[in-house]
Amino acid sequence: MFDKFKEALGRFVSNVKEKIETKEVKPEDLEGPLEELVLGLVDAGVAYDAAASIAESLKKGLIGKRVSRGSNAEDLVKEALQEALIKELSLTGPDIVSEAKSACSSGKPYVIAFFGVNGVGKTTTIAKVAKYLKDHGVSCLIVAADTFRAGAQEQLKVHAERLGVPFLGGPYGSDPASVAYNAIASAQRRGICAVLLDTAGRMHIDVDLMNELKKVVKVAKPHLKVLVVDSLTGNDAVEQARTFNDNIGVDAVIVTKVDADAKGGTIVSVVSTIKRPVIFVGIGQGYEDLESLDVKKFVSTLISGL
Repeated sequence: MFDKFKEALGRFVSNVKEKIETKEVKPEDLEGPLEELVLGLVDAGVAYDAAASIAESLKKGLIGKRVSRGSNAEDLVKEALQEALIKELSLTGPDIVSEAKSACSSGKPYVIAFFGVNGVGKTTTIAKVAKYLKDHGVSCLIVAADTFRAGAQEQLKVHAERLGVPFLGGPYGSDPASVAYNAIASAQRRGICAVLLDTAGRMHIDVDLMNELKKVVKVAKPHLKVLVVDSLTGNDAVEQARTFNDNIGVDAVIVTKVDADAKGGTIVSVVSTIKRPVIFVGIGQGYEDLESLDVKKFVSTLISGL
């Protein structure tokens, strides 16, 4: 997992440590290695602007530093790498369990709306989030507000039944905003704490889709707007994040298929591009295969073994 990302970081560590073993770090020591690092990160699926930002942080963190007695250059470089990556990724996401329980105690359900293009694993992700909330004592209603794609509601309903979570949909071709509104009202009457809204996928360049989603947001007033992206799609995920954020305003991101990602750049790229936190990553097909993104742990994974 993340092999290309690790390769780029490893080359940087090797290139720099040889130059600074016995002296203070100067700008000329970093020029070539930083250029190579940026290219390596881009090859690992990191957006160019994000790669350049990481390189700039590294430059600021290393210039003027000197290897202290009893330590070594490699440790110094790794520490700077860790700080640069954490800086790029450290955005605090919401605690959806505590926020849902807080909303529920006030008599209104906590509404999470999920967005994303077709094929990113949005439906399965909604099911995983439902299980996560249920396991933490939060009752859920799964809502199929995608009244466009054939089979979308049936697929989501199967997940809901397997999880023992109530489900609500609407007729195909009906107004998604109306489905969302009725579902939220139903959840409130039934004392359900969280409403998980699925929305139509299609493509992120679809103007009609964006207008439809804007209407859903206006009517449903979700507490949290979550974009789901596929880790394997690299720069496509970045463009999706930018487009959805510009049109509907993204609050948080879930990145799927991380377990199959040999590059590793998508998480860094998306966070750097739209300045929104990744709150969960998908690491498999099972309902339990959803993990909160621990930034320090993620960065340690990238740096370990360099």
